[in-house]
Amino acid sequence: MDKVYWLSIWIAGLSLTIMTVVIPIQVVARKWLNSGLSWPEPMALVCMIVFTFIGAAAAYRAGSHIAVGMLTERLPPHLQFVFARIVDVLMSLIALFVIYYGSDRVLFFMGTGQSLADFPSIKVYWTFLPIPLGSFLTLLFIIESLFFGSQRTRPIVMIGSYSSEPEQSAHN
Repeated sequence: MDKVYWLSIWIAGLSLTIMTVVIPIQVVARKWLNSGLSWPEPMALVCMIVFTFIGAAAAYRAGSHIAVGMLTERLPPHLQFVFARIVDVLMSLIALFVIYYGSDRVLFFMGTGQSLADFPSIKVYWTFLPIPLGSFLTLLFIIESLFFGSQRTRPIVMIGSYSSEPEQSAHN
């Protein structure tokens, strides 16, 4: 699961990087070249979809998905475990829902054979694929949490976090 997490982080980071580079290209083209390009906006949109759904899976494993920990961390210690499991079960239901309906959209657009207007070589279903894929990754991380507990304190998850910095955490 560490490799799946690492891959999720890299895919989400690469998507964010591409989006961050592409948007200024459109701004420069419109503002100074007086020519609106057709491809940057749909590319940024696809990158945002990938970043959102793949990144959300990684965020769930890292315990940095804000809504997940907000309630459970405020409970007494003996109830935290119980409610964390309830959150996992509810999140798995949501993930299954998104997998089902997201896959339905992917299969629908596979059947239509539609291409993106600005990228004729890319089929529309590729833009929908990150939705069920990211939800499937989230479901894998939920199952991992149910069987092995929270992974938020694992070294691979702690890389770059505030609490992983020795001199910073000493001041807390």
